[in-house]
Amino acid sequence: MEAWINHLITLLALPQYSLGTVFVVSFVSATLLPLGSEPVVFGLIRLNPELLWQVIGVATLGNTLGGAVDWWMGYGAHQVADKYSHSKMHVRALDWLRKLGPKACLLAWLPLVGDPLCAVAGWLRLPFWPCLLYMAIGKFIRYVLMTSTLLGIFA
Repeated sequence: MEAWINHLITLLALPQYSLGTVFVVSFVSATLLPLGSEPVVFGLIRLNPELLWQVIGVATLGNTLGGAVDWWMGYGAHQVADKYSHSKMHVRALDWLRKLGPKACLLAWLPLVGDPLCAVAGWLRLPFWPCLLYMAIGKFIRYVLMTSTLLGIFA
């Protein structure tokens, strides 16, 4: 079993496989599925420090496109959410999101609330392209800060 894991890690460390893996994991982790891309991103950068900016770029792209899927899911789920529109917390959260508009998607990187935030932005029919831009900015900053912090701590 240990030899298989070592072989898998070696295979994923190769640039021709690793960037695709980073993209898929980052994409899936940005959907509503509970998965984090940080271990894959950090692990690849530790194994291949020369790929730092490529990994951050691919992770940002995958995570942003996953956020776009969340936006479209929210856009399509408008009728389902209408039945919950009477709770005070729900109304307050929607008012806050309407006030901020697409800029709220800067917070798409936050654990637990970031991915649903993208879905709610779609549900509110906030403009797609500005939301996508703010998602990308927030996620890019997250990956830069996360990797530089981890590399500083574990270097």
